[in-house]
Amino acid sequence: MSTLDTQPSALDRFPDAQGRFGSFGGVFVPETLHHALEQTAEAYAAAREDKDFLAAFEALLKHYVGRETPLYLARRLTERCGGAQLWLKREDLAHTGAHKINNALGQGLLTQRMGKRRVIAETGAGQHGVATATAAAVLGLECHVFMGTEDIRRQQPNVKRMKLLGAEVVPVESGSCTLKDATNAAMRDWMESSDTTHYIIGSVVGPHPFPMIVRDFQSVIGRECRRQCLDQIGRLPDHVVACVGGGSNAAGIFYPFIADGSVQLLGVEAGGRSGAMGDHAAPLNFGAPGVLHGSLSYVMQDGDGQTAPVHSISAGLDYPGVGPEHACWHDVGRVRYESCSDDAALEAFTAITEAEGIIPALESAHAVANAMTLAAKLPQDQTVVINLSGRGDKDLDEALRLLGR
Repeated sequence: MSTLDTQPSALDRFPDAQGRFGSFGGVFVPETLHHALEQTAEAYAAAREDKDFLAAFEALLKHYVGRETPLYLARRLTERCGGAQLWLKREDLAHTGAHKINNALGQGLLTQRMGKRRVIAETGAGQHGVATATAAAVLGLECHVFMGTEDIRRQQPNVKRMKLLGAEVVPVESGSCTLKDATNAAMRDWMESSDTTHYIIGSVVGPHPFPMIVRDFQSVIGRECRRQCLDQIGRLPDHVVACVGGGSNAAGIFYPFIADGSVQLLGVEAGGRSGAMGDHAAPLNFGAPGVLHGSLSYVMQDGDGQTAPVHSISAGLDYPGVGPEHACWHDVGRVRYESCSDDAALEAFTAITEAEGIIPALESAHAVANAMTLAAKLPQDQTVVINLSGRGDKDLDEALRLLGR
């Protein structure tokens, strides 16, 4: 447990001037990237105080993304669990089918503010890649998306969407050919092109100021959810549940509730096939503090301290690290983090599809699975909100293959 003040009200002050969330975060990058990071931090600090920038962002969220997304009572899924009420924050209904568009548009506007014309991105499940390609199209930016070849195989619908939107998809064949390797490749590109290129990191990972920027742009989810709960339920929820890979959707919905001590927050990592090294992607449950992609957080590491291989049926959770703010929340006990197995996620994928007519992303199915287990243990007057972070169109072929259909 950290010596940090663990009162919930203390946690919404982060990051500090050094980009730290308690002992996590910071900047661990080559000297060649320091100028680009400082430029990004300065541009963002000015933008967040600029009424015109904020108005442009809010207009895109409302009139282009289609916000606010609904908060929906899943009655049949609730009946199936036999306990607490299950509510869904429907990020799957946002334009492009996931929460990723919120951050992509915000950083796209920031790119224009810095006078740059090219953006790059990493993607695993393809949702951030699609969102970045979409933002680039609507804002008139050149776009390159780095994607591991294994994820290209698993996520063909999103690959086709990115290309149709005008982005160049750059295959990455190194390492495990998944999200970690795509991020490595994007970082290398940015080191060579930062004078003209902005790297739209898709999650609350990486060096400062990216964990803060992504969290802030995604916090629209939690602000809406908090207001909707007060309007529709008449009070704050008892529990909020979200899946955690890098952690952007979870940070987006958790952050506006951080100071509400009565609201229990649950993050769900990819438990994969087992707890053995290489069989899961759950650094907060099985990892240790280490540096990955420019910041200090929990990382899956082997005996020599090298980044270890990970596994998940969900390409968006198939990542060996996690955002530094999640590491902070974990250590002070503000958020509880569990894992969900591949099999349990597939069962939840089927359950919510059959009960509610909603096909979730495999990432979101991890949150659904653990929320269903939690709800079954709670009385019927309790409420559990699930951040349904994305829709499952992209996962249909892979899910049907895994289900043997």
